Amino acid sequence: MNTGKTLFAQLMDFLPWTTFARLVTRYGGDRYAKSLACAEQFRVMAFAQLTYRESLRDIEACLSAQSAKLYHMGFRQAIKRSTLADANELRDWRIHAEFAQRLIVQARKLYVGESLGFELENTAYALDSTTIDLCLSLFPWAPFRTTKAAVKMHTLLDLRGAIPSFIHISDGKLHDVNVLDMLVPEPGAIYVMDRAYLDFERLHVLHLAGAFFVTRAKSNLDARRLYSAPTDRSTGIICDQTIALNGYYSGLAYPAHLRRIRFKDAESGKTLVFLTNHFAVPAATICALYKARWQVELFFKWIKQHLRIKRFFGTSENAVKSQIWIAVSVYVLVAIVKKRLNLDASLYTLLQILSVTLFEKMPLQQALTPSASTQNRLDTTSQLFLFDF
Repeated sequence: MNTGKTLFAQLMDFLPWTTFARLVTRYGGDRYAKSLACAEQFRVMAFAQLTYRESLRDIEACLSAQSAKLYHMGFRQAIKRSTLADANELRDWRIHAEFAQRLIVQARKLYVGESLGFELENTAYALDSTTIDLCLSLFPWAPFRTTKAAVKMHTLLDLRGAIPSFIHISDGKLHDVNVLDMLVPEPGAIYVMDRAYLDFERLHVLHLAGAFFVTRAKSNLDARRLYSAPTDRSTGIICDQTIALNGYYSGLAYPAHLRRIRFKDAESGKTLVFLTNHFAVPAATICALYKARWQVELFFKWIKQHLRIKRFFGTSENAVKSQIWIAVSVYVLVAIVKKRLNLDASLYTLLQILSVTLFEKMPLQQALTPSASTQNRLDTTSQLFLFDF
């Protein structure tokens, strides 16, 4: 890396800007832009995500304080909050959505060999959603409750590397199960979901497409046992059964056999009942797959806490969707950098380092590889004392 570049500029070099330019041309993003081009808007918003800026005024003040370095960070002129607000309101959010999808394709190729922690050859996905609460008076386009607005972020997460492969942003009223209609089933892949997605007609579509699913059964499941496989109860697996649905309508919706696994968690003492159409893998693998589903919950927690999507830099639908997709792009970008530079630090650690060093001029790998000696450099023998005794 060129040590004359700031860390922010080196980080932005990992992005496929030629692809971004094609998307801008496709959607006419720079057609009426006089000062702030789409590429600069992306850089500004990425900077805001990485440094935890709280408002447009905060972004303007922070960048103004480093005006001598702006050109080398990819900004042709000073950033004004009014100009940035107009860009967020008017530039098509689909530019950032499709750009994030391109980055996701790159990241998934890098993490394709990542271990799941257990033996499994299939691609495994976790499907879930998170709700981002909004103020109804400021965001009337996203109704949720009588006095409340919200957007939902529906995510299909590749469990190898925790990379999102599908994201859909809707208002808060869209039920989770409807997202199954938007997915293109991948033959041989395993989709892990909670009980919100238990719809036998939609699950049968996955089954007919050659895909597998793992979900939890509801307490009122009406089914009959056809036969049972032997199990080792010391592993927590109480039973491994092949079942058929008894209900008239559920039987029409899903006429094939299902596999029901009852598992007792030794730590919590809870008994969980799993449903799947995958009969070829051990019951312990099905339980491990559902446990790995929590990666999508951690993804939501991580992106809400460490990237700015709960505080928005605009109130229109276009501004909110642009900000969410740029946040996803930043998440995936850090994951790409972590893999390409063979960094051992977690994404959380990398973000913490970048948040305070983006204006520094040093090799990116050196900045993102804190040594143990650096962390322990300030020992008590070298401290300055406020009071002499």
